[in-house]
Amino acid sequence: MLQQILTDMFIDPDLLAELNEEQKQVLFIKMREEQVRRWKEREARLEKEENRLKKPKTGMDSDVWVWVMGEHHADKPYVQICNDALAEKAAQQAQREADELRLKKEAELVKRFSGMLPDPELLSWREEEQREHVRRAAAAQEQTQLEEEFKKRESEERRMAEEEVRRLEEKRKQQIYMDLRKVKEERDDKDWQETLRKSKAADLRRRSIAKQTRDDHRRRSVKALEQGRVAATAKAFGGEKLALLPRPKPRNLTLTSDTLNLKKGVPRTLSTSGREHIIQWFQEEQLPLRAGFEKDQSRIAPWFHGIISREDAENLLTEGTPGYFLVRVSERIWGYVLSYRCKDAVKHFLIDATDGCYTLLGDQLHFSSLAELVEYHEGEPITMSGGEQLLHPCGQKAGSVDYTDLFT
Repeated sequence: MLQQILTDMFIDPDLLAELNEEQKQVLFIKMREEQVRRWKEREARLEKEENRLKKPKTGMDSDVWVWVMGEHHADKPYVQICNDALAEKAAQQAQREADELRLKKEAELVKRFSGMLPDPELLSWREEEQREHVRRAAAAQEQTQLEEEFKKRESEERRMAEEEVRRLEEKRKQQIYMDLRKVKEERDDKDWQETLRKSKAADLRRRSIAKQTRDDHRRRSVKALEQGRVAATAKAFGGEKLALLPRPKPRNLTLTSDTLNLKKGVPRTLSTSGREHIIQWFQEEQLPLRAGFEKDQSRIAPWFHGIISREDAENLLTEGTPGYFLVRVSERIWGYVLSYRCKDAVKHFLIDATDGCYTLLGDQLHFSSLAELVEYHEGEPITMSGGEQLLHPCGQKAGSVDYTDLFT
């Protein structure tokens, strides 16, 4: 049943209604894993086709030309490439800040030296006042000296300002480089921590699943050993083994690939809405397998019920204590439902009855009969989280039997 759902990627609404929350989550995870698997196969197929159609580059010897970064002696390491990129980015930002500082210094120097030059009108007034050629020459020479001195001082000031700007630019460049490198290291460290956390969580989930699988296998192995010891002891003391009823041969059996051919009038589907179709399915497929009987096949098991609804099963179980259970034939699908009485509510677990075995949907344990499934979970919980253990079978109501139509 689960394989057919994953193949079609579709679940019938009637089948979905029979699942409890845990089985719905398991089915959702399985369908999501199947979608991911199909997507990966499709991507791999498309990539293979693209590589086949793409013509590779070949050298003079007709071999495929491949260049691997880092193999050539002139290739830079990855760390050096990152550091060079950060240094270039820091230099560009420092250059922009230095240009702004140069403009500011230039404006200050122009403003400062423009007010220190002698006023030409003042010199002209002195020339007119003194009216002496020597003094005019001296004044002109003095003006020239002052202009040269001012130019020299201005040149010196500009040189000192340029050195200061260059020094600040280099210092700022180093600071920006260190800041960028620190941010990159913090980001890389944060990504590495997140990757490490996800890896540890995945390892923890894998160890938990592996531990649960080992515990289930160990419990089943111990139970099988105990059953083997009991059988050997009974045989050693000459105990007589209860005679089992012969298993009737299924009708319309044809030799194919280990499968049964059903009657032509009953199509094989996952679900059906007709009660008569479910009865026909039970009589033709399940009754020959002695489904609903006790393990020795001597009589019908007390926990077995016919085609009853979810509400009827809950009404039967609410009268009992936690641990009460029953197995009923589903009224919506060709299968069974294990209904269990918890402390506060009633849980329902769908039982898959395809491929000649019985298993809880989403579980890895397979049983050859319903009786073996019930016997196993009388000692082992159904789920590790809920701890549901089958303790007391819920029988029929007094004066009525709900599975009569299945055996007539």
